[in-house]
Amino acid sequence: QVQLVESGGGLVQPGGSLRLSCAASGSIFSVYVMGWYRQAPGKQRELVAHISSDGITNYAGSVKGRFTISRDNVKNTVYLQMNSLKPQDTAVYYCNAVGSRINSWGQGTQVTVSS
Repeated sequence: QVQLVESGGGLVQPGGSLRLSCAASGSIFSVYVMGWYRQAPGKQRELVAHISSDGITNYAGSVKGRFTISRDNVKNTVYLQMNSLKPQDTAVYYCNAVGSRINSWGQGTQVTVSS
């Protein structure tokens, strides 16, 4: 299995930036794709961005051009740089790892965008 620990959430004003981190441990070699999802109150969890083991990225249309996902294979960490944040980005952000017999989730980190 893979264990995931997120960090970096918080309160930020509209237009501000945050960087989320997701540290992975365990059977890292079996992970194909790592991603970030978010869930706002009363809404379903949705994909924000994901990155494959060979660095191919994919973004939700609502964050394209504002968010950047990256990974550090030495540190086994995935990052989500979030710029130009909007109130509608407010949600709990979850890290996810998918691989051979693996579908792991982190505990989530709250991001609140408000003035």
